[in-house]
Amino acid sequence: MPRPTKSQIDAEIIDRAAGLFARHGFENTSLQQIADAVNYSKAGLLHHYPSKKAIYEAGFKASFDHLHALLASVEALPPGIERDRAVVEASVDFTFDWPGVSAFANRLASNDENVDPKLTEMGMLVYQVLGTDLLATTPERIVRITSAFTGLGITALLAARMGLKAQWRSEIIAAAMDGLGHREKKSKRVR
Repeated sequence: MPRPTKSQIDAEIIDRAAGLFARHGFENTSLQQIADAVNYSKAGLLHHYPSKKAIYEAGFKASFDHLHALLASVEALPPGIERDRAVVEASVDFTFDWPGVSAFANRLASNDENVDPKLTEMGMLVYQVLGTDLLATTPERIVRITSAFTGLGITALLAARMGLKAQWRSEIIAAAMDGLGHREKKSKRVR
């Protein structure tokens, strides 16, 4: 088996650490927990990132980079079903590829009063990616986006944990599109 590249190792560190930050918060996640999660010593971990804060910031960067790339890929599309579908599909795939970072981003939906303001900024960027101006849209659209993407995130994380990505992908996309108000006709299935 080929040795992982530096970027693959860094991605694994970021994703595993983000999952720990999602579960325990920044303050309650230690460098040793992160090192254990990726099977490195603390010294080996610090060879890749100089501090826990640097790993934390790298998790945000991975999310923001994804959202900015997604915005660039859909901004020529007018708001509507085609743009929504492109964003939903990319979001499911990102969650499958980066489950820890995605779980961390979902902390925005928690009741925690100490939610990092960058998580709120990330949430606002999702509306922008969908071509939705929060000041000009309806409350229904805001609720639909919030509900669809919260459900998408949790369900895609569950599919990833259970090894059901391929089996659940189309169903997650259909449910999110339905949540956004784009009911799709389902073919009759034998149960």
